[in-house]
Amino acid sequence: MTTIRVRLTLIYSGVFVLTSILLLTLVNLTVGQTLQDRIGPYANAPDAPPAPGAPMLLPRPVALPTLVDDVLAHQWEVTVPILGITALVAVVVGWVLAGRILRPIHRITATARRLSASNLHERIMLSGPKDELRELADTFDAMLGRLERSVEGQRRFIANASHELRTPLAVQRAAIEIGLPEDVGEVRERLLVHNHRMERLIESLLILARAGHGLDVREPVAVDQVVRRVLAETKADGIAVTERVEPFVVDGDEVLLHRLVTNLVDNAVRYNRPGGTVEVSLLDGVLTVRNTGSEVPEERLGDLFQPFRRLHTTREQGSGLGLSIVASIAEAHGAGVDAEPNPGGGLRLVVTFRDLGTAPAAGRAAGAVRHGVRPRYR
Repeated sequence: MTTIRVRLTLIYSGVFVLTSILLLTLVNLTVGQTLQDRIGPYANAPDAPPAPGAPMLLPRPVALPTLVDDVLAHQWEVTVPILGITALVAVVVGWVLAGRILRPIHRITATARRLSASNLHERIMLSGPKDELRELADTFDAMLGRLERSVEGQRRFIANASHELRTPLAVQRAAIEIGLPEDVGEVRERLLVHNHRMERLIESLLILARAGHGLDVREPVAVDQVVRRVLAETKADGIAVTERVEPFVVDGDEVLLHRLVTNLVDNAVRYNRPGGTVEVSLLDGVLTVRNTGSEVPEERLGDLFQPFRRLHTTREQGSGLGLSIVASIAEAHGAGVDAEPNPGGGLRLVVTFRDLGTAPAAGRAAGAVRHGVRPRYR
């Protein structure tokens, strides 16, 4: 793909070369015609004896038109190398000028690539004359300001709504546990199940809003210890869970990383078949959770990380936020998420951290190759 800088250089150099060729051709033709007009009469005039006392002159060439042709040929021989040199200079100058002209655009592009929900506060702040590029940068900055206000308003709404709903739910749970008599046990348990589900949903919304805001403070977190703690707290319910964990430390938020691992393991256990297996590994900074279960269609992989999307209906229906929270937390930590269906059923989920941890050098290089800041689906 040809870049704008290359196209500008070619256009500038092409116009320069064409105008130079046209100019030099006209000059040479004009000089040739002038020489013919000026020397022609002398070539046809008879020789006259010198006047008495006049200085002796060199004899006139026999064929003056030949001299004209020699002069023009020499002029063309000099013109062609000069034209080549000036064309090369035009290409170099055009390349440099195109780079200087496009430098603000590269700055705008670099800022747009860096932007995510956690750093919408960045601006281009392009300086210089108020031309078209400056107007483009200012328009982009204004758009970022509106986008930042919109995202912040959405986060505040989620956080405030979640906080406001916690109190009535706590009161409701207390009323159910204390106020209902024992003879309505089935109704009581059902109400408590729905109450707990609402509490988990609200907690998930809070975590989603917090992860989407980005990490204000980072500290070293031993991811391997987080994984072991989550596995120790997990209720397998007849599912065989195996682990293979190596030490790995990453700068981040321990609470959010704990939730990331918890959601992955809980989903692997919940959406499994009776007597199935869950394999958890942390090798070279790559966290992999693989489970058995029902078939996952390839075209449905994109729905896994969308909020409130569910692939399966189970007796313990989740909120549909588990993997969307995983993707948001992973992005906040500069990690990528891969999803791939297992042959025979189940899913393989991989979280690849950037090379920010204290893993071996080979592991950091592998993680750097495979990482991404947004979920990827294969």
